[in-house]
Formats: sequence, C-alpha cells, structure tokens
Amino acid sequence: MNLQSIQKIFDYHDGKLYWKVSPARNVPIGRQAGHKTSSGYRRIGFNKKHHFEHVLIFILFNGYRPKQVDHIDGNICNNKIENLRAATASQNQYNTKISLRNASKVKNVNWHKVNKKWEVRIGVNNQRLHLGVFEDLELAELVAIEARNKYHKEFARHL
Repeated sequence: MNLQSIQKIFDYHDGKLYWKVSPARNVPIGRQAGHKTSSGYRRIGFNKKHHFEHVLIFILFNGYRPKQVDHIDGNICNNKIENLRAATASQNQYNTKISLRNASKVKNVNWHKVNKKWEVRIGVNNQRLHLGVFEDLELAELVAIEARNKYHKEFARHL
C-alpha cells in the first residue's frame, strides 16, 4: 500500500473515504468505503488486506505510515485530517480517556488500600513513575495533571 495507490482508489471528504474505483460489482463509485467494526473504528478492505480508515487518511495527506495514528480529540469516529497525528504506542496511550473502573474518577490517581491515601502513578516510556501518596484527592489530582503536562506534553489528556 503506497500513496499513489491510495490516491487512485479513494476520494477524501470531511474525514471519510469514498471509492473512486468500484472494488466489486455491487459497490458503486462514490459510496463510502469500508465498514464500522465492533470496536468503533472504520475498516476498509482492498489489495487483499484490511486497513483502518484513519491510517489511510493519514498516509493520503502525509505520504508515509507512522507507527500509530492518534485521534487528537480522542473520538475514533472523527477521521478528519486535522484530528489525526503521528504517534508512538506510548504517546497514543497517553491520550486515552480515564478508565470507567477508576474509583477516584481522576486519571492516574487511585486509592492505596494499605496507606489509606490517594496514590499518583503515571506511565512514561513504558515505565510506571510513582509520584507519591496524598491524603487530599484534589492535591493528588493537581500532581497528576502537572506530571501529565510535563511528561506527556501535547499528548496529555486529563479527562
């Protein structure tokens, strides 16, 4: 898969790819390419392989395939080029939303049962940094926000 083949096969409009060339008899030119998977990503089959739409769009505009493509706003359905950026696996993880299982409702802050305090831990380059334990949840949250800003930079997501 290269830039020229993507340019020949697809038209891009508002974060979506449309067929320029019919991939099958029952698929007309101009139809939106691909289908939504159970995980919510849009996947397109061509050249005997399946590709994620956001990756194809990134290649179409940038001419190369990065290690990963990150959705800046965290919305995997928003494949507009201005919402896509190259990322490493770690950077892509930094930009994830808070887990629904998190009891504190604050990203990177968990209740430490033994100490009976709020613990702040953050992932940086495939390692976990322990940033301390705090009696006050608000203080723990501020420490977590500062750490994300420092270590995750533009990939920091606070919610």
